[in-house]
Amino acid sequence: MTEQTALADSRAGHGEKPDGAVVRDALGVGVAVGLSGFAFGVTSAGSGLTPVQTCVLSLLVFTGASQFALVGALAAGGNPLTAAAGAFFLGVRNAFYGLRLSQLLALPRAVRPFAAHWVIDETTAVALAQPTRRSARLGFTVTGLSLYLLWNLTTLLGALGAEAIGDTGAWGLDAAGPAVFLALLAPMLRSATERAVAGLAVLLGLGLLSVLPGGVPVLVAALAAPAVLYVTGRRRGGARDLAEPGPVEKEDR
Repeated sequence: MTEQTALADSRAGHGEKPDGAVVRDALGVGVAVGLSGFAFGVTSAGSGLTPVQTCVLSLLVFTGASQFALVGALAAGGNPLTAAAGAFFLGVRNAFYGLRLSQLLALPRAVRPFAAHWVIDETTAVALAQPTRRSARLGFTVTGLSLYLLWNLTTLLGALGAEAIGDTGAWGLDAAGPAVFLALLAPMLRSATERAVAGLAVLLGLGLLSVLPGGVPVLVAALAAPAVLYVTGRRRGGARDLAEPGPVEKEDR
């Protein structure tokens, strides 16, 4: 553990990113995605939830995709328990984010329960994009704080003004979150293996969207990583076997 901490801290002198740049990027993500709260507030109100229920959902759950999955299922007439189960499965990915961020951020134990509430797609992407632990902590905090405040504010405004806003699809607010996340993810796909994992995950997620319950396609898409790594490992092993010379037979004397 000490060696891992020392290695992480040793990066501080390499590729240092100014605090202003980290804050600017984090605020950009927080504002862009936070506006999606309008769409959620309107969608939630259209599904039959009251403004109070809608706001409590954003305050306590705070994971946009799961919230949309829940109210979407309710709007379609689904059973509340089934809708909650789908939202739960979709939110499971945040647990895997937390495993990675716990090592990267190395926050004090007293802070971790509060920070866990902000472990979502956007905060994870911003934190992982930083070159040092200090900038990762700053990016995570600024993204989480700005997004949490704006998301809940716009959720309230969307719930109260659902009739005035009208069709959220016409505004494109429901696409803001995924668009920002893809914009953050794309520059990080540098190798052919990473691009293959991303491509297969998209195919699995979209291909199974219409045949599996909400949230399950996302979990199945996570299998893209071990599948691509397995195939890549087999190919490298085969190439290595072909490159190695066979055993030299001893000449009879």
